[in-house]
Amino acid sequence: MQIPKTALTIAGSDPTGGAGFQADLRTFHSMGVYGLSIPAVLTAQNTEGVHCVHEVSADFVSEQMDVLLRDIRPDAVKTGMLYAFDTVQVIARKARQYSLDKLVVDPVTVSSTGVMLVEEKGMDIIRDDLFPLAKVITPNIYEAGVFAGMVIENAEDMKVAAIKLRKFGPEIVIITGGHLEDKAMDMLFDGNEFVFIENERLEGEFHGTGCVFSASLTSGLALGYEVNEAFIKAKDFTFSAMKSAISVGRGMKLLYF
Repeated sequence: MQIPKTALTIAGSDPTGGAGFQADLRTFHSMGVYGLSIPAVLTAQNTEGVHCVHEVSADFVSEQMDVLLRDIRPDAVKTGMLYAFDTVQVIARKARQYSLDKLVVDPVTVSSTGVMLVEEKGMDIIRDDLFPLAKVITPNIYEAGVFAGMVIENAEDMKVAAIKLRKFGPEIVIITGGHLEDKAMDMLFDGNEFVFIENERLEGEFHGTGCVFSASLTSGLALGYEVNEAFIKAKDFTFSAMKSAISVGRGMKLLYF
């Protein structure tokens, strides 16, 4: 039997399985990649929103990374919700120590219901410590605006924000969730060209789209695809999962695949 490629997610826990490392692991499996996971923060949430956050100590995150990475070298790694600034510092230090070169940073900062998912200093550390180590960052349009210090309202704004974000050090910037009239738009910027992918805008509210997109992108990198190809496959995977989304609770739909 051929040994599968592996991908590691370092992210928050979501009891619904619609986001967080649970969604990442489901995505990895669906993409044909063996999933590894390190919980960085715990949440009490459901389809209606995040109710509270419980930190996993940075020391324990560090211990998890050391024990795992001494044994298994993942083919790609992604980060999701990290919350605490000292946790972000630990992950950045370990990424350098273990030379985690295929690193996808999904800079989760706020829930769709407005709950902050990162400490105030955590945003600065993500920008200053993690972005320079990232192969790709995948902020949504709101997060991109926050990190770029601007409001993004159209495709030209997405370009301006991407240029600003790339100056923080990531090799490639992908901004997701740009809504223009009846279209949903994602954009990739590699320092030379902008690549836009458009889909119809689906009705309803969806939980975990950012996690599933970044996890499917990470899977593509683990499988050996170049970022542009992984971007296209991740967009297709996420859009398909949104079209198959299910309503198992009273709030947002969960992506199904």
